[in-house]
Amino acid sequence: MTSGSLFDEPPGNARAEDTPLAERMRPRSFDELVGQDDLIGRGRPLRQAIERDTLRSIILWGPPGSGKTTLARLIADVTTSKFVAFSAVLSGIKEIRAVLAAAEAARGRGGRRTILFVDEIHRFNKAQQDAFLPRVEAGDIVLIGATTENPSFEVNAALLSRSQVYVLKALPRGAVATLLARALADAGRGLGGDALEADPDALAAIARHANGDARVALNLLELGAAAALAQAAETGATGAARLTLAIASDAMQRRTLLYDKTGEEHFNLISALHKSMRNSDPDAAVYWLARMVEAGEDPLYIARRIVRFASEDVGNADPQALGVAVAAKEAVHFIGMPEGNTALAQAAVYLAAAPKSNAVYRAYAQAAADAHREAADPVPLHLRNAPTRLMKDLEYGKGYRYAHDEPKAVAAMSCLPPSLEGRLYYTPTTRGFEKEIGRRLAAWRRIKNERRAAAEAASGRRDTASPPSGAEDD
Repeated sequence: MTSGSLFDEPPGNARAEDTPLAERMRPRSFDELVGQDDLIGRGRPLRQAIERDTLRSIILWGPPGSGKTTLARLIADVTTSKFVAFSAVLSGIKEIRAVLAAAEAARGRGGRRTILFVDEIHRFNKAQQDAFLPRVEAGDIVLIGATTENPSFEVNAALLSRSQVYVLKALPRGAVATLLARALADAGRGLGGDALEADPDALAAIARHANGDARVALNLLELGAAAALAQAAETGATGAARLTLAIASDAMQRRTLLYDKTGEEHFNLISALHKSMRNSDPDAAVYWLARMVEAGEDPLYIARRIVRFASEDVGNADPQALGVAVAAKEAVHFIGMPEGNTALAQAAVYLAAAPKSNAVYRAYAQAAADAHREAADPVPLHLRNAPTRLMKDLEYGKGYRYAHDEPKAVAAMSCLPPSLEGRLYYTPTTRGFEKEIGRRLAAWRRIKNERRAAAEAASGRRDTASPPSGAEDD
């Protein structure tokens, strides 16, 4: 039993001209549902729970067109529980409270539970989601939430802990092809009643272009079919109209890329770009970059991440990398988009091809950890500036050695607090320019150690040459 208009269909399931093909072809049984056999194939726990009407609260998480709403419809057909469905886009807290009150009353009268399907549950804020919690805990409702966003981020933690999350995947290309063939053959709900034939390469292109979204695929098929039929009518062609690759390509135009600039896909793609550059793969880097740019991501966000990468993952292995990244950011800011896309691509390719080192990143992380963990030691007096007489009287700057006055411009002077004496944070790799940096640091440490040893030896000689007072009388 359903309530509301979310699942309403044309009377008698008749083909209505204003009903999209994707809606008409929505699966009516588990056997018609394709691409999710791991979840609802025969014998799978979720399917068994649905068929036995023992379902508990679940969250259906998956990309658009993967079958979340279809699965909810099948549950509505199978269950003997009261089934209520509404969309978080169209409903508010008033509707929630009314449904929850009715569910509590129905359970009190006869023990009949209510299954509540909330489409796009991530659209409800955490306070609105909280309203479900008491009734879920009391057993008055079984909640089915559908979301395209990662439930870890978008669903109330308390509600999430009381629900089983099921992940629906984007449909494989073969499953999409099956749906297209079914729609072409079905004379009752699909296009089987039309004098239409489709070239295999046209269907393959649509299946590929749909990117795992059944709704997109069927919408494209419907649009292409309409164009093919119209073309045949205009030319007076005899026989069946043909949906060719050219017609399908014209119908597809340019796909709106699956992307949510504030959701999980946003983080997935920037992660893919970062890790591709880190793994020295310029081809993958420029691909993931293009995915973000073409989907409308803020180019300055991408530029900021590229600048960060230049220091975090290239560092001093190629000191030019940071300059290239900052220049790309300035270019994007200066000329804007779409012209700025090549500046971003140039930087991404350069960074992917650069030698890699995270030595600077690790050095800072270790130093930051010590800064938080260790006592906040005062700056040693010899490193303090002494612009006033009082500071000089307090011995600020005493013992400081000006490096430029020292041989090879290196002074045998420690610059760390006493408690961290000898600590090494920056350990350069042997890749790229850091090999030269490592050579320099080793040389400077050797010079400092030699001078400290010489100073200690000289101090020992002075102590020997000047015996304590009264030694002569012993």
